[in-house]
Amino acid sequence: MADLLSIDDLPNGFEYPAEFVRVVELGLTDLEPWWILEGDLLRRRTVGIRERYPDRCLVPFARRQDNDDVACWDLDDGGVAIIHDMASPGWEQRQRFVDFTAWLRQAFEDLIEFGPS
Repeated sequence: MADLLSIDDLPNGFEYPAEFVRVVELGLTDLEPWWILEGDLLRRRTVGIRERYPDRCLVPFARRQDNDDVACWDLDDGGVAIIHDMASPGWEQRQRFVDFTAWLRQAFEDLIEFGPS
């Protein structure tokens, strides 16, 4: 299993969705250009997002390698939010998906588009 956030590091009442856990258990963590965050990178990004966007309740789970976009569960609005990390608060929102599965479908589309031509 990947080195994800512990129950103590997650917001109260939040659990990783079963679909996400399955993807991680299958080792589908390098969906170029998206990478599932884990370990120290995940913990540092989580702390940074909490500091940069204190009015939002976001749980990051993936980052895009070619820019500062981060996929997060948005516990305020539900679903998955793509934020442009490091943007000024209020300007970070880039995209929204109804759930992890919708994000994953787009991540596979991005993988196809990003790959060799």
